[in-house]
Amino acid sequence: MSDHTISEPFKTLQMSASKNGHQANADAAIERTAMRKIIWRIVPILTLSYFLAYLDRINIGFAALDMNKSLGLSSTVYGWAAGVFFIAYIIFEIPSNLIMERVGARLWIARIMITWGLIAAGTAFVVGPSSLIGMRFLLGVAEAGFFPGALLYLTYWCPAAYRAKVIAAFSVSIPLAGFVGSPLSGALLGMNGHLGLHGWQWLLIIEGLPAVILGLVVLAFLPSKPDSARWLTAEEKRWLQQTLANEARSLGGGGHGSVWRTLANPRVLALGLASAGSLATGYGLAFWQPQMVKSFGLTNFQTGLVNSIPFAVAAVGMFVWARRSDSRRERVWHTVIPLLVSAIALASCIYLNELSLVVVALCFALLGGYGVKGPFWALVSEWTSPAEKAAAIAMINSLANVSGFVAPFLLGFIKDQTGSFVLGLIPMVVLALIGAATILILKGQVAARAGRPA
Repeated sequence: MSDHTISEPFKTLQMSASKNGHQANADAAIERTAMRKIIWRIVPILTLSYFLAYLDRINIGFAALDMNKSLGLSSTVYGWAAGVFFIAYIIFEIPSNLIMERVGARLWIARIMITWGLIAAGTAFVVGPSSLIGMRFLLGVAEAGFFPGALLYLTYWCPAAYRAKVIAAFSVSIPLAGFVGSPLSGALLGMNGHLGLHGWQWLLIIEGLPAVILGLVVLAFLPSKPDSARWLTAEEKRWLQQTLANEARSLGGGGHGSVWRTLANPRVLALGLASAGSLATGYGLAFWQPQMVKSFGLTNFQTGLVNSIPFAVAAVGMFVWARRSDSRRERVWHTVIPLLVSAIALASCIYLNELSLVVVALCFALLGGYGVKGPFWALVSEWTSPAEKAAAIAMINSLANVSGFVAPFLLGFIKDQTGSFVLGLIPMVVLALIGAATILILKGQVAARAGRPA
C-alpha cells in the first residue's frame, strides 16, 4: 500500500475539519450580527415602554405627597387605591397574554400602551377616593399583560444564553423609573396652581401622555416576530430559528400543552410565590418610600432627589448581577441571594433612625428586590417548556402581583394603626424569605427529577 493511499483518509478528515471550522466561524459571525441587531432594535423600545409603564404605576407615590390631603385620603385608603391596580392586572393578565399570541405583539403591545397612557393622564381629574380607586382599577385593566407579554416577546428573539442579560436590560427600566421619576415628580409638584390645577394633577398628566405617543411608535415599527423583521438577513433568521428550535426540543417543547394544566402546575404556582418576594419589595417601596423619606422633614423636591438614590444603585446593580448570571450560566443562587439581601436590608430599617442610614438600607433592599429579576425570569424560561411558556409567564406574574396589592395596603393599614412606616416593612421581609426558600426547594425537586445532586 503506498503512502499516497494511506494519506487519503487523513486528507479527507482534514478537509472535513476545516469545513466544519469555517462553518462554525460563519455561524458565530451570524450570531454576533443577529444579536447585535436584536439588542439595539428591540430592547431599547421595550425598555422605554416599560419605563413609562412603571412610572405611570408608581407616580401615585409622589402624587400622594399632596394628593392625599387634597382628596382627604387616609393611609389605608391610599394603600388600597395604590394596590387595587394589581387586582385588575391579575384578573386580565393571562387572557391578555394569550390574546397577544393570537393577534401579534406589535398590535397588542401598542393597544396596551395607548389605553394605559390615556387612563394614567385621566387620573388627574379624580375628585375623591371612589373615583381614584376606579381609575386605578381601569389602569390595571388597560396595562394587564404588558410585562409578561414583553417577556414572552423577548423569548421569540433571544436564545437562552442571552436571556438574563436582555431581561435585565429591559427590567432596568423599573429602577430607572424611580431614579428619573423621583426628581421629575418632585419638580412637577411645584407646578401647583398653574392653569388652576394642583401639582399632583400636572404630574399625572405630563407623565401619562408619553405612553400614548410611544404606543403609536410601537404600532409603526415593532415587528411581531423575527419572520417579519426586514432588518434581519435570511442567514440571521435561519440561525435564530434553528437555535430556538434546538432549545425547544431540549426542553421537550414539541407539543401544545393544556393552558389549564399549566396554570395548575405546582412548579408554576411555586415560582409565582417566589416572584412575590421581590415584587412586594419593589412596589411596597415605590408607593411608600417618598412618604418615608419626606417624614425626615424634607421638601418635595429634596424628597425627589434623595428618593432617587436607591433606584440608581438598583439600576446599576441589577444589570451587573444579570451579566454575572449569564456569564456563569447560574440562575438559582443569583435569584436566592438578592432575595436574602432584600430581606436583611428591610429588616434593618426597623432599627434605624438616621436618614443617611435608612437610605443605605433602602439601597440594598431595592438592589436585592430588582437584582433578582434577570436571573429569575431566565430561570423560569429554563424551567418551563415552550408549549407552556405563555400561560406560565402570565400565571407567575399574576400570582406575584398579588403582593403588589397586599404590600402597599398592609403598609398603609399598619401606618394608620401604629403611626410607623417601618413596621409596615415586616410583611415584605417575610415574603422575600419565603421566596428564597421556595427557589431552593424547587432546585432540589428539579435536580431530583433530572437524577442530579441538588
